[in-house]
Amino acid sequence: MPSTPGPDDTLEYERGFWRRDLVNVAGVDEVGRGPIAGPVVAAAVILGEGVAIEGATDSKALTPQQRSEIAREIHARAAAVALGAASVREIDRHNILQATTRAMTRALARLPVPPDHVVVDGLPVRGLAWEHEAVVGGDGLVHSIACASIVAKVCRDRLMKRLAPRYPKYGWERNMGYATRRHRRAVREVGLTPHHRTTFGLLQLELPFAAPDPSR
Repeated sequence: MPSTPGPDDTLEYERGFWRRDLVNVAGVDEVGRGPIAGPVVAAAVILGEGVAIEGATDSKALTPQQRSEIAREIHARAAAVALGAASVREIDRHNILQATTRAMTRALARLPVPPDHVVVDGLPVRGLAWEHEAVVGGDGLVHSIACASIVAKVCRDRLMKRLAPRYPKYGWERNMGYATRRHRRAVREVGLTPHHRTTFGLLQLELPFAAPDPSR
């Protein structure tokens, strides 16, 4: 009977980096490109050679409790962890893609350990101040990116939950700023807050799709 895969089995990409003498590889990912409220948050994580975090995978595949527990383990065991964000004002002023690049750049700049290599989830990030390797689906393939996705998600969710009591009509403690039915109804009935992205068509919120469940 085959054995259950352990955390070491998730390090295929990392082993390739280590064979190239790239020890301090910074995995970078962002959370919050899709919501209609709140900032976009990015994380950069350097694990160090041989370090694997049990259970770390794409943050969307984990429950909130799992993410919180794994995030604590990442902060405890990683060689370096840093966060960066771009505000709603920056999103509206520059667009979400440029704001995401700013958040990633800030996360990398705050790393206390200089990265030997940077790897990001998805496509190459135009304007990122670091040379980098892009991996489509990287949050499910590259261990350091998976860790970054978890750290960024936990941070942003906590921020939205802290804002929620100030704006109770919008349900941010549950929807994290995504355009759920309750959130859209509140915008129509109550109006906008300073934390809404005014360039996201918030006055035409009869959206023909169901927003993802951000609590997952």
